[in-house]
Amino acid sequence: MSSNLIHRFQAAGAGTPVNAYIVEGRSGSAVIDSTLTVSDGRALRARVDELGKPLLGVVITHAHPDHYGGLVELVRDLDVPVFATSGVAQVIRRDDPVKEQILRPMFGDEWAPQRAFPNHAVADGELVSLDGISLRVTDLGPNESPHDSIWALEDSDRQVFSADLAYDRHHCYLADGFHQEWLQNLNRARAGLPAGVTLHPGHGEPCGAEVLDWQEGYIRTFLAAVTNADWSDAEDARAAVIARMREYLPSDALQFLMELSIDPVASQLGAR
Repeated sequence: MSSNLIHRFQAAGAGTPVNAYIVEGRSGSAVIDSTLTVSDGRALRARVDELGKPLLGVVITHAHPDHYGGLVELVRDLDVPVFATSGVAQVIRRDDPVKEQILRPMFGDEWAPQRAFPNHAVADGELVSLDGISLRVTDLGPNESPHDSIWALEDSDRQVFSADLAYDRHHCYLADGFHQEWLQNLNRARAGLPAGVTLHPGHGEPCGAEVLDWQEGYIRTFLAAVTNADWSDAEDARAAVIARMREYLPSDALQFLMELSIDPVASQLGAR
């Protein structure tokens, strides 16, 4: 049993619920992901400071801005390592100018004027040790984003920070188009995760490995809904996809991400 404590930080800035996690060790803490907005990044830093122990390092799991946008506020005035796989770090830097063009009109000053980025690259399977907090990375490659990873807390009772490998009963973002890779990674996780694992997802509550089946069902349902829609009338087609996904998940949670995915996926699949 690990002596480390896991604190879930639930951010909801800009109407985008997302999790970050603080792993509290004996003499310091590590943070997994950093939320989206300036305000939530500051609130996450305040939560870390409340523990009364220094921030030893940060992990960024994947390349979407709701997981790295608040980083600059989290580490402000601190000299701490920010870890990511080289693929995640490269995609974040590559795509950040595009995210600026998209997110500035949406979120204004809540999208940080200057972002911070990972500064320590790690390889698949590498162990990051921070004064008693040990995290081992699995590099997933393309997944929900163009590059994803998950991180397991070593010497623990099967605790895995699973990021967006599987949302916990939230609508999902599929616009990046790596659907087959995502499905393959779900199979990989089913085969590789230990029995009784607790997943700490990027969206939703901590859950068990059963959420992997739910996530596969969501992806397959969405792809079928887009393919089967009658795109002779694009507006009706979009409405049909939304209605089908609301049947699968009768919730508003992050529905806008699903809606943003419809047209890109229709183009990717040649449905339009």
